[in-house]
Amino acid sequence: MTERIVVVGAALLNGGRLLAARRSAPPELAGRWELPGGKVEPGETPEQALARELHEELGIAAAPVGRVPGEWPLKLPYVLQVWTARLLPGSDDPKPLQDHDELRWLTPDEIWDVDWLDQDVPAVKATLLGWGSGAQAY
Repeated sequence: MTERIVVVGAALLNGGRLLAARRSAPPELAGRWELPGGKVEPGETPEQALARELHEELGIAAAPVGRVPGEWPLKLPYVLQVWTARLLPGSDDPKPLQDHDELRWLTPDEIWDVDWLDQDVPAVKATLLGWGSGAQAY
């Protein structure tokens, strides 16, 4: 059995809005939207990977808040775990630095205005379920 590789996604919440990132690569994913993040590297915790990926991809400092219940299969051997996160002071302007060409802060009413990657849809839905339980404070 192949060992699974965890990919962490950030449900980055700020002022009652969720950050979505539009993929620019690879070509088969370009133009679709996702929760930013990436692979957990050997020796990293998911929380450390989340902070590192957000710094690399968006140029921001963010702190994980809590894990969204659930885990979603990606292309084998990858699985997606999502963590809510908040921006740290001084990091209020994320920029699409790596693998993305556009970012959007979405209100709950705008969540489905973007074309999410199929594998991110259940993770976004799970994030929305927890949104009303205090997540809007981030």
